[in-house]
Amino acid sequence: MRFLTVMSGTSYFPLPPLALALTVALALVVTAGPASGASPAKSPRLIGGLMDADVNEEGVQRALDFALSEYNKANNDAYHSRAVQVLRARKQVVSGLNYFLDVELGRTTCTKSHPNLADCPFYDQPQLKKRTICSFHIYTVPWMGSISMVRSSCQDA
Repeated sequence: MRFLTVMSGTSYFPLPPLALALTVALALVVTAGPASGASPAKSPRLIGGLMDADVNEEGVQRALDFALSEYNKANNDAYHSRAVQVLRARKQVVSGLNYFLDVELGRTTCTKSHPNLADCPFYDQPQLKKRTICSFHIYTVPWMGSISMVRSSCQDA
């Protein structure tokens, strides 16, 4: 019977083929098992990779408020727009945080000079009702109090 000789420190000991196969199988199970972070149902999370974000998370809300403020400043419409719904929110940890927001916006009945824009109702009349789908990329460095719009694009819904 042939054995594979394995060196351990300065001693040699024979390893039968079955023991060698079991050792290799055990090594594969340990490196590919749940302890390594990989699971068959879920792909591993990449450091610096995009991940879904909870819309109610404080950072997402801050990024959304900033994006809406910038949108309303740049928009030539006399009426204020606000979020109807957040369609998708993702974040990425870099040297700060990138937020990628897909948002459905609606035109409200309030002009931009109205003092309390958050409570403005949306237009119902078809000729004044306006819906827009926007994608915003917001970069923030929370510990420095910095926030900026990297990119935005909108189209009529």
